[in-house]
Amino acid sequence: MKNIVLISCVSKKLDKKSTAENIYISSLFKKNLTYAKSLNPSEIYILSAEHGLLKLSDEIEPYDKTLNNMRSNEIKEWSKKVINELKSLTDLKNDEFTFLAGEKYRKFLIPELNNVKIPMKGLKIGKQLQWLTKQNN
Repeated sequence: MKNIVLISCVSKKLDKKSTAENIYISSLFKKNLTYAKSLNPSEIYILSAEHGLLKLSDEIEPYDKTLNNMRSNEIKEWSKKVINELKSLTDLKNDEFTFLAGEKYRKFLIPELNNVKIPMKGLKIGKQLQWLTKQNN
């Protein structure tokens, strides 16, 4: 069984091509990534509104797309793409998936996965930042 951490993308990005790990520059993303690494997971992936599933080493250009502006049917299509990508990299039924991502990013993914953890479920961004700061110290 692998432990997989899924982090959602954020709007604050570098203005030039970079690796997925470095292009997102908000404090929420950085704290999520630090926490994700502390879990010593098998893999960390970024849930990107533009690209679907990203490895930390994937090189990407900055983009301006978010699930927050998408209709439910568009999010469902995006989720199908992500599930298909996850199927080729993980075992959806046996691996454990930890979501460091908001409701819109995980809503249609969770029903396809057996083992899910959502450590900050229900926390607003300010509370997430507080929780992550405490976990990362």
